Amino acid sequence: MTKLDLKKIENKWKKYWEEKGIFTFDIKSKKKIYSIDTPPPYISGNMHIGHAFSYSQQDFIIRFMRMKGFNVFYPFGTDDNGLPTERFIEKRNNVKSRKMGRTDFIDLCLDTLKKVTPEHIRDFIDLGISADYKMYYSTIDDKTRQISQRSFIDLYRKGEIYQKNFPTMWCSECQTSIAQAELEDKEEFSLFSTLKFSCEGKDLLIATTRPELLEACVAIFVHPEDERYKSLVGKKAKVPLFDFEVPIIADASANPEKGTGVLMVCSYGDRFDVDAINRYNLEPKVIIDKIGNIENLTVKDYRKKVLEDLDKNGLIKEKKEIKHIVNCHDKCGTAIEFIPTQQWFVKILDKKEELIKQGNKIKWYPEFMHKRYDNWVNGLEWDWSISRNRHFGVPIPVWKCSCGELVLPADSELPVDPLVLKKICPNCGKKAEPETMVLDTWATSSLTPQIATDLVDGGVKIPFSLRPQGHDIIRTWAFYTIVKSYLHENKIPWKDIVISGNVSLGGEKMSKSKGNAVDPKKIMGEYGADALRFWAAGSKLGNDLGYQEKDLVAGKKLVNKLVNASKFVFMNLESYSGEGPKKLEKIDELFLDRLQRVVNISTESFERYDYARAKKETEDFFWKDFCDNYLEIVKKRVYQGNGDAKLSAQYVLYNSLLSLVKLFAPIMPFITEEVYQEYFKKFEKFESIHVSNWPEVKKVNEEEKDLWNRFLEILSFVRQEKSKAGKAMNAEINLKLIRLDKEDLKEMLKDLKNVANAQEISVVEDGEKMEVEF
Repeated sequence: MTKLDLKKIENKWKKYWEEKGIFTFDIKSKKKIYSIDTPPPYISGNMHIGHAFSYSQQDFIIRFMRMKGFNVFYPFGTDDNGLPTERFIEKRNNVKSRKMGRTDFIDLCLDTLKKVTPEHIRDFIDLGISADYKMYYSTIDDKTRQISQRSFIDLYRKGEIYQKNFPTMWCSECQTSIAQAELEDKEEFSLFSTLKFSCEGKDLLIATTRPELLEACVAIFVHPEDERYKSLVGKKAKVPLFDFEVPIIADASANPEKGTGVLMVCSYGDRFDVDAINRYNLEPKVIIDKIGNIENLTVKDYRKKVLEDLDKNGLIKEKKEIKHIVNCHDKCGTAIEFIPTQQWFVKILDKKEELIKQGNKIKWYPEFMHKRYDNWVNGLEWDWSISRNRHFGVPIPVWKCSCGELVLPADSELPVDPLVLKKICPNCGKKAEPETMVLDTWATSSLTPQIATDLVDGGVKIPFSLRPQGHDIIRTWAFYTIVKSYLHENKIPWKDIVISGNVSLGGEKMSKSKGNAVDPKKIMGEYGADALRFWAAGSKLGNDLGYQEKDLVAGKKLVNKLVNASKFVFMNLESYSGEGPKKLEKIDELFLDRLQRVVNISTESFERYDYARAKKETEDFFWKDFCDNYLEIVKKRVYQGNGDAKLSAQYVLYNSLLSLVKLFAPIMPFITEEVYQEYFKKFEKFESIHVSNWPEVKKVNEEEKDLWNRFLEILSFVRQEKSKAGKAMNAEINLKLIRLDKEDLKEMLKDLKNVANAQEISVVEDGEKMEVEF
């Protein structure tokens, strides 16, 4: 057996697909358009296993739709203005953006992206992702920046964007504000300290995990119905160590069951503090700076110092270690703080009901992922913070004048960098000051449908057919895209959304940071891209999939078997003209009927985006029914037969193999193209298996569906008996069937004799069991 050179095969067909434009969107075609709002991957290193997993799954669907006759619009984009890209460039070039001038850092970013982007895209091409790579966009290119800035201006004019100095979630590591959707919860150990406040000379005990904020304390809350503290409401409490007083207020947010039941309100410990201070119009005292320090010490070091001082002064009643949830920035893992900064916001809190309705108009696959969207919308507590204190991104296109006037650019000036273009205030004639912040990456990525439609000058309309994405960004990419489409066009962005899961190893999510990730390039080098895709097809949408090498071994084995089975089939088709027989042999008819069931199930499964079931049905049929049984059943007929009996077998071999190659094509594109081009292209009219017609759905013969299975049961019995007797599979036998079987299978007895190598088939007289005689 010749060892397959998978890399050579893959390179050959990648080149062929590109030269022939196999995956090119045809703007002039009259076919119905199937449009995909493609996930643009971050340019932050090579493709990781999560990309290989989720992009393969979307590609299964897209290749199927292409074969179903749709004019597929599948552009490719890269997301390269976000914080992950900025951090990647800092690490690659050993620099820190905040220590560089904005212009210098932007130039470095653009130069680095120019170098690394082609290699990054090549990873997806190598995986066999069938995008139209000529339809390309970057989230930092001129056209995208224009669309993003136009969106900002449109929403500002509609009154949906506002600027406010507000306690904003702030990442001291990344030196930027972040949105609620960028939070992740981390469980951390901390000290829960019960401190001695005082009121009218008596101790008032308050338990807290944040003693470093004592100096920022502005009020004390007790529950209105807590009998222990009713007499204290309206009085003042003295803050330990810092010796100033704050009001004691009755508020239901104080939980009588937590700690001592008394709540310390500081500026700002968390979002509840922000809410409390705003509700009671309290004067905040902010002590944490933007780099996360208090009096030149980190928050943790200052906390330690305060606890030591409290201890020395006998102001701690009790200390105990607890585990609690800390809100962290999902990009770097740093605990966030709430720091008052001037930021821009999109109004979403007043639109929860409408955004829920928009989500209900979209079909979610799997359906249970819809609940995650609803839960996110219902749990929103802040408007969408869209401004970021970074260098590299889409500049916020405004200038502000000291007279209060806000100056916007003309549409013809977009894209614009306010730091480069000077503006004079039309109200007072003074020079307006440029906005220095950039837009949150999601403020741009939420416009991918609009960005993609612009590539074909409106030839594709919103809503798109499909949005594929991971479940971890439902709260960001899915939600924000729904927000933008609703605010700009009052439409849903896509009809269907498919959600992929994560890749795990030993039950734990794979990630580079955990050191448990595998490199898809290495996997493809050893097993081939088709085997990696085969593995990715083993998981339903929304489900996590464990990485196991045995799945790759199975995928590579299937690749080899498909090639060898194709060689065997066409060795016996040398005299075949393509014509069918006047009448099919009964076993051939039953086999085609069984194949038709697989075609019908696979088609229906793909249409529901259940590629995993389509793969399993096809794989099982190929190994068991086609290779293990049908090829053996008709072997003698194609070797030694003649006339219609031989022609019947040849007809079925050709057409069943072609159907199987088509059914495998969305999952394993390279080897199916190899088989198609090697054996079928000269007989078929299509340039590629991937633009050929998908097998047609037809009715099956329900009355005879058990005959094929019964034939196989008899064949299996014969094989078992030969194995038990230590005989070769080609050993001669006499076979005795029960009378009913012989009558039911009368049209297939010749094929049964051939495959069983039976000299005679007779009936077991008065018996209920088959017999094999050697």
